[in-house]
Order: sequence, then C-alpha cells, then structure tokens
Amino acid sequence: MSCEVSLIAYTPQPARVVASAAKLCYSPSKASCLFDGLDAGAVSGFLKKLKSVGHMSPFEHASFSFAVDGLSRVASHQLVRHRVASFSQQSQRYVRMAAPEAVMPPTVSSLPEAAALFESQLKSAADAYLRLISLGVPKEDARFILPHGALTSLIVTMNARELHHFFSLRLCRRAQWEIRSLAGKMLALALEAARELFDPAGPPCLSEGRCREAESCGQPFSSVEEILTKTDD
Repeated sequence: MSCEVSLIAYTPQPARVVASAAKLCYSPSKASCLFDGLDAGAVSGFLKKLKSVGHMSPFEHASFSFAVDGLSRVASHQLVRHRVASFSQQSQRYVRMAAPEAVMPPTVSSLPEAAALFESQLKSAADAYLRLISLGVPKEDARFILPHGALTSLIVTMNARELHHFFSLRLCRRAQWEIRSLAGKMLALALEAARELFDPAGPPCLSEGRCREAESCGQPFSSVEEILTKTDD
C-alpha cells in the first residue's frame, strides 16, 4: 500500500506573494503597494535573484497544506522531526483502529515467506488489540501492541522555505524509501501549484550541484523530473 497525498490549501498567488516580500527588501515602496507593477517577468526575476543569493526568508510567506493518508508511523515519526511545520495526526488514543493495517515494505512483499510472516504477525497484533479493548483496556493502552508500521493520517502544513529544506533531505537517494515516496508526491503537487517556487527543488546534488552527504551515493540527480520518476511507487 502506498500513501495518498493531496494539496488541500495553499497561499493564493504564492510566487507573487514571495516576490512581493522580496521586493519590499529592496524597494522604498509601501508594503500595501508591493503588487503594483509586479508582472510575471518581475516575479520570475525576483525569484531567480533570491535563489541565486540564498535569500530564502521571503519564501516563508507562502504556505502549503497537504492531506496524507496511508503513511506508516515509521515515516510519520521522521516527518514530524521537521519542526518548522504544523501537523495534525490521527490519534490512536481517541480513534479505535477497527481493522488495524500496516505498510509492508517492498523488501518484505517481494519475498512470499517474509510477506506471509509479516501478515501473520500483523493479524496477531490486530487481534490482540481488539481483544484488549473487549476486556476493558482503554484504547490509549491497547494501542501499545500495534506495530510501528501501522497506518496513520495527517495534515501537514509547511511554508515554501521549509518545503525546500524538507525536499533537500528527504528526496536524497539515501533517505528512507517511504518518506522519499511521500516527499516526491508532495513535490509533484507543489510544482503543479507553484512551479516557479520549486523548480529546482530536491537534494543538494541537484539544487546546489554538489553532495552534502558524508558518503555520497555517486548517482547525482540531473533534473526534477528524474527525482519524481525515481520516487514513484
């Protein structure tokens, strides 16, 4: 099972908003007049200038909210480490997991014996969870038996600057496979909504032309399109 991601809300005219914030930094204009004369060419020019000099604070004025379903709690624990973001996650304390499910890693699903063992242990955990509840154990305590791979749902909101940071870490080939897949889906949606803000976006091998990892994978990305292809399920 792969997670499903949708972009449910974002700042209207995000590229123009970011460009207007940049314009304020270099213009005597009042903040309320910054959209005046800010046509497509001017927006593009400001964004190129910001990226070239690493002036990313104006990107914080555009935010994007994503709905995520079917992510494992293994991946969600990595996701919430991105502190400059807002998260709302389905609570196992209050929500009864009627039929607990889990993400099965490809390395497991590709081996019939391993997949059978995984499914067997998941069923045992799910049965134990439901049995504990039937015995009067509160949901918040019965959940302790559920696996790390249990499915969860979240709303995630990040500004464009933090999204660039998120993509730089989580789209690297060395990132864990599930959060790489999530990041790829989020990038595809972000590009659709505001391509000028996120092209290019991704690991330093693409965005900076160099690798920041202590041990490089030796396979630098050449384009955003390649990143999206490589993170497809």
